[in-house]
Formats: sequence, C-alpha cells, structure tokens
Amino acid sequence: MFFPRKETRQVRLGPVRIGGGAPIAVQSMTNTDTRDMDATLGQIRRLADAGCEIVRVAVPDETAAKALRAIHDGSPVPIIADIHFDYRLALLALEAGLEGLRINPGNIGERKHVEAVVDAAKARGAVIRVGVNSGSVEKRLLEQYGGPTPEAMVESALGHVRILEEHGFYDTKISIKSSSVLNTVAAYRLLSARCDYPLHLGVTEAGGVLRGAVKSSAGLGILLSEGIGDTLRVSLTADPVEEMTVAWELLRALGLRQRGPEIISCPTCGRTEIDLIGLAQEVERRLATETAPIKVAVMGCVVNGPGEAREADLGMAGGRDKGIIFRKGEVIRSVKGRESLLAAFMEELDRLLKEKGAETRRP
Repeated sequence: MFFPRKETRQVRLGPVRIGGGAPIAVQSMTNTDTRDMDATLGQIRRLADAGCEIVRVAVPDETAAKALRAIHDGSPVPIIADIHFDYRLALLALEAGLEGLRINPGNIGERKHVEAVVDAAKARGAVIRVGVNSGSVEKRLLEQYGGPTPEAMVESALGHVRILEEHGFYDTKISIKSSSVLNTVAAYRLLSARCDYPLHLGVTEAGGVLRGAVKSSAGLGILLSEGIGDTLRVSLTADPVEEMTVAWELLRALGLRQRGPEIISCPTCGRTEIDLIGLAQEVERRLATETAPIKVAVMGCVVNGPGEAREADLGMAGGRDKGIIFRKGEVIRSVKGRESLLAAFMEELDRLLKEKGAETRRP
C-alpha cells in the first residue's frame, strides 16, 4: 500500500522546485577535482544527459571556490556547493551564483559567521541543505543516545536547522543518512513526523553498483512508498552517471516518475534456446541514451512471449529456429537466426523511435 506524499514546504533551486508536491528530484555529486573546471563541467553535463537534475560539488578550498563561477555558468543544472567548516567558502560559492549550499551551521564557526552566510543566501535566493550522517553526529548527542542512533541523527539535524531559523531562514532541506538501511528508514520517519521541511533521501556509503543499488532501493523504496522524500540520491562507489540509471528505475518501479525507455525481459530458464542475455544487453546498449517513454520487451519464448509482454510497444522473442517481433502483442515480423532477429528488431526499434519523436514535435 502506498501512502500519499507528505505535503512539505517548497523551496527552489533555480528552476527546480523541491517539496510542496513537486516531482521528486534526482541528484548526484561529482567525484572530480572541482579545481579542474573542464573535468567537473564534463561530468556535470554527462550527469545531466543521464537525467540528473541537481549536482553537488565539493569545495575544499579557495582555489575550488574560485572555479565555481565558470562551473555554474557552464552547467545545465543547478549546482550545490558542499562546504565544511570555512564559512568564507560558502560566501564565495554564493557570490559565484550557486543555487544552494550543503552545510551544517553548527560547524562553520561563530554566530556572526553563520549570520553572514544566512544573509548572503537570503539575498541570492539560495537554498541551504542541512546534511547529517551517522559519522557527523555531535559528541554530546552520541553520549546522550549511546551512539549514532536514528534519534541522535534527528536531534542533530533539527539542532542545525534551529540555528537557521533563529536567523529567519527557512529555505532549507534536510538529509540524515546512515550506511544502515534500517537506521536510515527509522531516522527519516522520525524526522518527517517532526518537521515539514523537504527531505533529501539517501543511504550513505551504500557500496558498489550491485550492493549500492540494492541497499538504496530497499531503503528509499520503503520511504517513498510511505510518502516520505522530496529529492534523492543513489550513492554508489562508481561513476556518478551510474547512479542515474538506478535512481530513475527506482522511481519508475514505484510509479512516481518516468524517464526514457523501460526494458522488460524474462529470466533465462531451461526452455531458452537463444542467447537471451546477449540480446537483452544489446537492446540496453542501444537504448542507453534514448529518452522516449517507450516499453520494450526481450522475451525467450516465441509461444508465450507476445502474450506475456502484450503491453510492450515493441518486443522480440526467439526460439531455436526462428524469432518474432511484435507490437502490443501482435506479431509483425518473423525471422530466422539470432543475428537476423537482432538486426530486424533494431530496424523496428529505429522506426518506433522516429514515430515517437514525430509525436513529440507535433503542435
């Protein structure tokens, strides 16, 4: 059972609306050296092409901060500066035009420094994300709660938020992440019950592509099904572009958003008489950069495939001696041999994509 989305207050990162019923935004973070403007911008553009809507960049020093203007001006999506300890870096990021900051107000020094950052953020209409994870909880809270428990993370986050509120700042979103799926879920549930700020979801230090995708999907899937969450990041120990595939497939699976083609394929079994895995991989490669919202099926059984994938816009199924291509369950071509089947399918796929492109261009 899915719960309605929780109604949170809305903030804006440039053109991207967050919270208040806006679509759940997909985020990532560059792993380039921010001081290398070309490398950073190149990765940001690849992320945007893959569906990333907000990108965070690390700002460890003044040299990195001075690169932000060019990065911001060349970026196709809003940029958030990740700042720790030095409030002057936050000011430089805002001067460069960045749409948001990721800070913890409690660790950037004296009250006057916090006030300076808040005033600058207000003046430029920037959003501040308060980010807490299990490794950044204050010592006093660790002692009070006996470790980085969900309760301790929530108290830490709300304590930082109160500092912003004392300065009259409310364009805030919050994240509280743990490498534990269960602790992450529990923490966000508690936080959602205690505030109406938009929440950025994520399971931190989730692992490589496979393990990270599983852990992120488990934790974020639970929360999203409960109506919790306004933005998300699938954190993977991999090229950040890989995060986009998992994030969008997660949102698609939950019926929350859709981007690009959906590929369905049956599992292999003892009845499979063709290289189904190879065919599916070829189709995935062909559709990797497409954005048309089509459904494509790669099936291993000529008899049952069209019926089992009747809702697909285009599909193929193969047996030992022949393969078929079908649309919405109706066979449109029959061919012999794997290579012939793949070539014929790619022809039909190109035809379908052209049709969909023509539909989107119609007034």
